[in-house]
Amino acid sequence: MTIGDELVVEAARGWKGTPYRHQAAQKLVGCDCLGLIVGIWHELFGASSFEIPPYSSNWRDGMHAEALSALANKHLVKLEATPLRKGQIVLLHLRAGLPAKHCAIISSQTHFIHAQERIGVVEVPLSNWWRRRIVAQFSFPERP
Repeated sequence: MTIGDELVVEAARGWKGTPYRHQAAQKLVGCDCLGLIVGIWHELFGASSFEIPPYSSNWRDGMHAEALSALANKHLVKLEATPLRKGQIVLLHLRAGLPAKHCAIISSQTHFIHAQERIGVVEVPLSNWWRRRIVAQFSFPERP
């Protein structure tokens, strides 16, 4: 069982307008895509019990390539490839053949929320371009 989808989306929308800052996770101060997920985790569950390894902002960089997937598999609930629904966390690869180095939260059947470099946290259309890049689906666990 997982935490409520509406609660996740409401929390994510509260981060909209947060500037993009690599390896940061502070609402309205700065975050990257992973920082957005970590920040929402803090809001929903309190302090995190996991450490985030260093990672490059360059999506072509193979160093720490599996860090995002490893964190998701360890702390989130893995979902089979199912129809997308609000509140899900998706991992995306930005180029075929490269590992997933981006993540986002589905906010509706047609939109998602993510931290975009040079722009910050935004809610944007879930176009076919983005849909083709989804490589894994997760949800937050149930609160203890």
